[in-house]
Amino acid sequence: MAPLFTARLQLLLLQAMGFLIGLIGQVARAFGGPKFGSMTTPPVTEPLLLLSGVQLAKLIRQRKVRCVDVIQAYINRIVDVNPLINGIVKYRFEAAKKEARDIDKKLAEKLEDDATLEKKWPFLGVPLTVKEAFQLQGMPNSSGLVNRRNAISKTDATVVAYLREAGAIPLGITNCSELCMWYESSNKVYGRSNNPYDLRHIVGGSSGGEGCTLAAACSVIGVGSDIGGSIRMPAFFNGIFGHKPSPGVVSNNGQFPVAKGAQELFQCTGPMCRYAEDLAPMLRVMAGPGVKKLKLDEKVHLKGLKFYWMEHDGGSFLMSKVDRELIQAQKKVVDHLENTLGASVQHVKLKQMKYSFQLWVTMMSAKGPDGTEPMKFVDLLSDHGKPVSPLWELMKWCLGLSAHTIPAIGLALLEAKIKYSPEKYKKFKAMKESLNKELMEMLGDDGIFLYPSHPTVAPKHHVPLTRPFNFAYTGIFSALGLPVTQCPLGLNAKGLPLGIQVVAGPFNDHLTLAVAQYLEKSFGGWVCPGKL
Repeated sequence: MAPLFTARLQLLLLQAMGFLIGLIGQVARAFGGPKFGSMTTPPVTEPLLLLSGVQLAKLIRQRKVRCVDVIQAYINRIVDVNPLINGIVKYRFEAAKKEARDIDKKLAEKLEDDATLEKKWPFLGVPLTVKEAFQLQGMPNSSGLVNRRNAISKTDATVVAYLREAGAIPLGITNCSELCMWYESSNKVYGRSNNPYDLRHIVGGSSGGEGCTLAAACSVIGVGSDIGGSIRMPAFFNGIFGHKPSPGVVSNNGQFPVAKGAQELFQCTGPMCRYAEDLAPMLRVMAGPGVKKLKLDEKVHLKGLKFYWMEHDGGSFLMSKVDRELIQAQKKVVDHLENTLGASVQHVKLKQMKYSFQLWVTMMSAKGPDGTEPMKFVDLLSDHGKPVSPLWELMKWCLGLSAHTIPAIGLALLEAKIKYSPEKYKKFKAMKESLNKELMEMLGDDGIFLYPSHPTVAPKHHVPLTRPFNFAYTGIFSALGLPVTQCPLGLNAKGLPLGIQVVAGPFNDHLTLAVAQYLEKSFGGWVCPGKL
């Protein structure tokens, strides 16, 4: 009885901590934030903003559109919209315009044909935005930490360098949550980002600034990172596409914080975009030599795939129930796959999904293969400076004196309370391995698993504090090391994005990307905010 009692006590403690942080969230909501005249961003009127990166690059290569005109169109949109969403936190407009002029000048010389240009620069002249946690030469790299507000990147992160070498032009860097460890993008350096579909709602995190920037048509392709859903939640809440690749394919070099221990194995850098056709070309560029691990050139016969689906995690009391509208959206996908595509679709119940949060914590607290201990969040808060006391910071926060956000303080407080005993760790590690084996046998090399992106559509600001464990709907696939593509499925009755996660076996990213393109054609993909 003692171990069972201890387990229940620990779960009750988790609930109590969540409730306490939630109360603070309710107070924060009561005080509110900026008031907006309109709840959405204005619709797009410039046709250039409604083209994919692949399409823009083709028009630029063929000299049908000047690169400077594309860049200026995006700059105009940013100037109009970014004050509402606060997605881009630092511009590089003048540098971007110069790079665009250089491209137009090079193209005017007509030294290379279209095929050569496409092979060398597949994203020639395409506007790009980058999560602030990644190095972009000359741009800040604070990850929302006040202690790092003066940190300026001296070089580009590996993936940023690859995309620039492929011809993409960075317009700026985008907002994130403090130290990239919360699912609302707000910090004491740049403030809070707002959802373009309803400015009163969150953009997700930690790549939330990237999500809302892309959704508001202020960029066409972007870079995000994901260790618990930090690409997929913002993609879901903002109605765009986001892909968490198979681990070890895309380099994580050049971002802060730096993952340690087992975290290093499961952190993933990936593409975010409005149009599904950009996902595979972006991944091919971003992966560099790692692309050899994938099968991106392999043709996918969707009808021959085996589809599986599950509408919720089985009833974990740590998480919210999945909204009916999200279950209905998922069932529409299932019906379409069965009746229109003619594919095999099977409903499954994976009992261990109920412990998604616990399995994610097990992964995050594990040592690396070389015995390296994971980085403690409370140590990251200090960033090699004066040690931070979470309890003291909480008291300071209540007086408006803390340099940290309440989610960061809450996580630092929670961190010490959710450390598992050796017995508990062993139990959940075995459970994770069992679930992983079950999924591997189910998916093989021709299976797709459809799973909710989150229990709810994008909540209002501060509400995540009342639901701190809901991220486990995405976190579980980080812990399992599986490739996942987040796909939009239109809007609900209130105009907020719906969506679904598309999961495959390791290194079968080509399957999820192919399904993403199919779902885009079938359900419409990205919907422009404020569309008349």
